[in-house]
Amino acid sequence: MKIYVFGVRGGDEEAPLKNWMAEHPEVEVGFTHDILTPDNANLAKGYDGVCSVQREPYAREALKMLHDYGISKLSVRNVGVDGFNFKDLNDFGFTLTNVPVYSPNAIAEHASFLVGRLLRRVPEFDDKFRAGNLKWSPTIGTEIAGKTVGVIGTGHIGSVFARIMQFGYGAKVIAYDIDPNPALENLGIYVDSLDELLAQADIISIHTPLAPQDYHMIDADAISKMKQGSYLINCARGGLVDTDALIAGLDSGKIAGAGLDVLDNENGIFQKDFGSFDAIPNEKFKNLASRDNVIITPHTAFYTKRAVHNMVYEAMDTQIKLLNGEITKNIVNTK
Repeated sequence: MKIYVFGVRGGDEEAPLKNWMAEHPEVEVGFTHDILTPDNANLAKGYDGVCSVQREPYAREALKMLHDYGISKLSVRNVGVDGFNFKDLNDFGFTLTNVPVYSPNAIAEHASFLVGRLLRRVPEFDDKFRAGNLKWSPTIGTEIAGKTVGVIGTGHIGSVFARIMQFGYGAKVIAYDIDPNPALENLGIYVDSLDELLAQADIISIHTPLAPQDYHMIDADAISKMKQGSYLINCARGGLVDTDALIAGLDSGKIAGAGLDVLDNENGIFQKDFGSFDAIPNEKFKNLASRDNVIITPHTAFYTKRAVHNMVYEAMDTQIKLLNGEITKNIVNTK
């Protein structure tokens, strides 16, 4: 059995991958740090399956090359599969799997940190501290306890976040999900519509996948329905929030602050070193990042040692199951 692995990050993924390889000497594994493209898809020739992860879209030509090499099993080491055109997958007969759960706590914890830093105005204190100003006033914060926190999407991550907010911070939690989580229904937190959540919540945190119908779920119309001075957290997918509408909401004061681990069209800037802030080629990003009431992290909410280990191991274990003809719960599509 032979598996080729694309897009291995040397700083964090290579070590757990080599550990997995040592634990599975019967499997021949080849890997590259480069993502899968038409220029290097030939590296997988002679292998039985492919494991990959990348932020850029998967090129149809690269998938065709894998198909021509007799490869029909693809495993990605992340949750999101929006980088694939499913017509391409079906045209070439691929079975695709993802890692739907690797560490819900990692992202939920990160979202809660963003809430805390925003409400306690930590970025402003950081700026004052670096300038030698250790005075308190006028940078007074707000407590989370007693606030109404609206959770959009209550799957693995959203449910953990809801519990952190309710039982850890003492917030009143409300939630909206088209498919309510049975584990949360006894808490009585669900509201009947997204509009109802937007109108009631002081803090809104998004934890839903990016389905086509949910693109720009938070747009100008949605923001107009929010409470004055509310906070928005997005650790899900950048395309769920209309950046122009968010900027307008911040300018008007409708939105008091935003914590963003993801941005619409982030692929051109995240995971890159531009050498200086001014060199970043995205004016909307710089508009947001220059504000004291906006915190941006470069899609790192998931980025913990446990999560990366689990992503590598789960994807490789799933690839083995696929090649052995087993049915796995991680299948996203069927050929």
